[in-house]
Amino acid sequence: MKCISFSKILCCLAVAITAAPALAETELSFYGGYQTAPHSVVTTSDFGTFTVGWKGKSFSMPPYYGVRAIVWQPSGFGWGVEVNHAKVYADQPSNYGFERMEFTDGLNLVTLNAFQRYKSRGKITPYLGAGTGIAVPHVDITPSGGQHTFGYQLTGVAVQWVAGASLPINDTWKAFAEYKGSYSQNAVKLDGAGTFDTNIITNALNIGVSHSF
Repeated sequence: MKCISFSKILCCLAVAITAAPALAETELSFYGGYQTAPHSVVTTSDFGTFTVGWKGKSFSMPPYYGVRAIVWQPSGFGWGVEVNHAKVYADQPSNYGFERMEFTDGLNLVTLNAFQRYKSRGKITPYLGAGTGIAVPHVDITPSGGQHTFGYQLTGVAVQWVAGASLPINDTWKAFAEYKGSYSQNAVKLDGAGTFDTNIITNALNIGVSHSF
């Protein structure tokens, strides 16, 4: 797949904010959390097929995080875009014939999302959401004795789903906690070593803040 500049993807958030209708509530959210990933099957053109165990290492640099923009309607329906910097490290890559096998500067899932928030229970407002988009991982893979593939690639479809609740801090700021799951297709082209293809699921518990304007 063609390598691209990840910074261009962040422009999606600015477009969503500036395009919001005047009467709608626009909300910009930032979050971090604890993210994991179960095993996945890896299919390669040059090294066969094998199952890899992944580690999230959410608090190691660069950390797990996300940012999203939502335009809320009076009905409680919302739409927007999100960048989720999930990441995974292969558990003992040498077991599979690799020196490095990581997506540690992000699986970088960029999604267009729909949300529904529900009637508040006291001060707590629950919400659900889901979305689909693209995976733009930062590939960091080196076969044993081979070339180092290092850079962003557009690798396939991404899907996410969310369930959470928010609590107001003041008139414009809220705190929130949520569960977030994701699925991404990662069809990677390795430098000098064919292809590397795996579908990765992540599970995360997030805590963050939102600003409305």
